[in-house]
Amino acid sequence: MNQAATLRNFLNQPLAAAACFAAVVALLLFTIISSLADVLSQRAEVVASATMLEQFEGHRPAATRSATGGVAAPSGSPFLEGATVTVAGAALLQRVTAAVTKLGGSVLSSQVDLQGTEAKAGFLSVIASCEIDQVGLQQLLYDVEAGMPFLFIDQLVVQAPSNFSASTDGKLRVLLTVSGQWKGGK
Repeated sequence: MNQAATLRNFLNQPLAAAACFAAVVALLLFTIISSLADVLSQRAEVVASATMLEQFEGHRPAATRSATGGVAAPSGSPFLEGATVTVAGAALLQRVTAAVTKLGGSVLSSQVDLQGTEAKAGFLSVIASCEIDQVGLQQLLYDVEAGMPFLFIDQLVVQAPSNFSASTDGKLRVLLTVSGQWKGGK
């Protein structure tokens, strides 16, 4: 009974009662704000995932579905076009450079390999060093390998900036080797 009387006396004092009430209200506000922050964070993750899904679905070529709903072959030649091996190599380099710049990246250096290990089989390679952001890199890899002519990523080396927070653009350095088969090289 002694404890109950002490508690009753404590709560009968207006200043103590107001302090307890303020503490309970502050605790409830903290809980509400924390819960809202979690909900907003999860919502941002859902929006980011939905955006990425739309980007992936948006890059699906229109020619991949036939009128009957089945998967049709992409249109165009599966081989690199060009009257000579040099022209075909230049076309391959132009396609890789265009794909990088379309996604906001920049090509730092490039080299066309016409005498590579697979050159006898008619394959030409381009080695490109470029800077591109992470989302652009994902789209670049898709764009290069999707569609016609068939191109293959032989090598991919990605170097992240040493400190993303200090970097304003957050671009990745990428060394990319892309190859395709030249139809005149058979």
